[in-house]
Amino acid sequence: MYRTSTCGELRLADVNKQVTLAGWVQRVRKMGGMTFIDLRDRYGITQLAFEQGNEQQNALFEQAGKLGREYVIQVTGLVKERYSKNEQLPTGDIEIEVTALKVLNPAAVPPFTIEDDTDGGDDIRMKYRYLDLRRSCVRKNLELRHKMAFEVRSYLDGQGFLEVETPVLVNSTPEGARDFVVPSRMNEGQFYALPQSPQILKQLLMVSGFDRYFQIVKCFRDEDLRADRQPEFTQIDCEMSFVEQEDILQMFEGMTRHLFKTIKGIDLPALPRMTWSDAMKYYGSDKPDTRFDMRFVELMDVLKGYGFSVFDEAAYIGGICAKGAASYTRKQLDQLTEFVKRPQVGAKGLVYARVEADGTVKSSVDKFYSQEVLQQLRQAFDAQPGDLILILSGDDANKTRKQLSELRLEMGSRLGLRDKNKYSCLWVIDFPMYEWSDEEQRLMAMHHPFTSPKPEDIPLLDTDPAAVRANAYDMVINGVEVGGGSIRIHDAKLQEKVFEILGFTPEQAQAKFGFLMNAFKYGAPPHGGLAYGLDRFVSLFAGLDSIRDCIAFPKNNQGRDVMLGAPGPIDQKQMDELKIKTVK
Repeated sequence: MYRTSTCGELRLADVNKQVTLAGWVQRVRKMGGMTFIDLRDRYGITQLAFEQGNEQQNALFEQAGKLGREYVIQVTGLVKERYSKNEQLPTGDIEIEVTALKVLNPAAVPPFTIEDDTDGGDDIRMKYRYLDLRRSCVRKNLELRHKMAFEVRSYLDGQGFLEVETPVLVNSTPEGARDFVVPSRMNEGQFYALPQSPQILKQLLMVSGFDRYFQIVKCFRDEDLRADRQPEFTQIDCEMSFVEQEDILQMFEGMTRHLFKTIKGIDLPALPRMTWSDAMKYYGSDKPDTRFDMRFVELMDVLKGYGFSVFDEAAYIGGICAKGAASYTRKQLDQLTEFVKRPQVGAKGLVYARVEADGTVKSSVDKFYSQEVLQQLRQAFDAQPGDLILILSGDDANKTRKQLSELRLEMGSRLGLRDKNKYSCLWVIDFPMYEWSDEEQRLMAMHHPFTSPKPEDIPLLDTDPAAVRANAYDMVINGVEVGGGSIRIHDAKLQEKVFEILGFTPEQAQAKFGFLMNAFKYGAPPHGGLAYGLDRFVSLFAGLDSIRDCIAFPKNNQGRDVMLGAPGPIDQKQMDELKIKTVK
């Protein structure tokens, strides 16, 4: 046996027991006639003790002194109570008095320290990801991921869901993000696509009578990367038959409560619901961070018409009230102004107003407004002495709300209101069915073309499709969209109508989605579902700023795997077999 115990399990109750451990050398400490080694495996760290003495002890002492970091070793010895205990380690009360040592594999000096507070930057750690995964903080994220996936399966199995695998090589479909495509050697000039989601396939499973389906599935989208986006990601993909929206919200709110309880020990209250229109009106985002208030107040009626051209000519004026921030210095206010002027935000400037201790209001545009008007401004926010009001305006209401949303999040961060250990969850419902694409010059499906309109809005498909609301919903936690879905169209005629509005000719719809339309003819049940982003969910529970550290082998910001060297060229023989010509 390579080991009788792991490096994380021995305690005082094991004193005088002979054990064999195996693992990696974390650290070597030489202290006169003693050498101590921290031995690490997946389960923890145990201190090994080597002391000079008799011939055997001296030989072991000399051997231990030659070990380097990350050597793989096996030791046998007696568990002893540790003289100088380490309260930071679960095994900190004991050490191993080593009687035998075997080097299983020497190691080169690693390019960065294998510790939580490593000296390695992102690039070097991604290149040597297999070493980075040895760090306990990274490993704990993957252990958390395992636990969450396990609890998801446990909950859904208890609710009668079947886990069904769907294909990875599928056909390319429009209306979503860019596909990753795979050339077919046996079908010259034709391509598979990697699935952006199993959407159509899970709908077909409902037509097949499976009733309740789920899959923890890899999905692929050829999109520009962000902190919460990777080219390949994992979904908790689910679908149910004979359901309405309420059934799905209740089912998966239950799953969310189950995860919070079993993983975090938190009893989650009932999730509030917010319409998409309210989310945009009060937060400027369809995924509002509701850990803090600071809702938008529209100020057109308060500030327009007093000679300040910036406001007088604006299509939208809105603001937020930062409680207790009236003490902000001119330097801090200038920093906020520069923040909103950044290209990523795009505002032209910022107006601010302080509520003084005596209740008067001092603003950066005092010369245009009387104290009477400024008091109306204060009343619009119910602002108290010590509060700071921040105002943006613009000629495009939606764009200005998004800019104000960025400012709100920045203020929330500056004021310490975005605590990663605090969770605020909600459902956002009643999304628009369509959104206008300037690039395509047509209406596009906001979610996907299989989303059902709300029943009461179906007549608007003929008269005002842009006003139609979708039977769609997103779950938002701390300003992150962790999941979303919809009730699906199960009527072939309605589906044809939606394709028509999206600009598909009957021939195009048949070519792309004929198999789905044909399936509907054989009795499709009412059905709907949703998908959670497992990576995002795990990163929220782990308190991470990026999903990258809860994925074993992620890509970098350029979509590259610098460890594997992917993507990379293939040899000419493969190119020839695939009938692909190199473009020079």
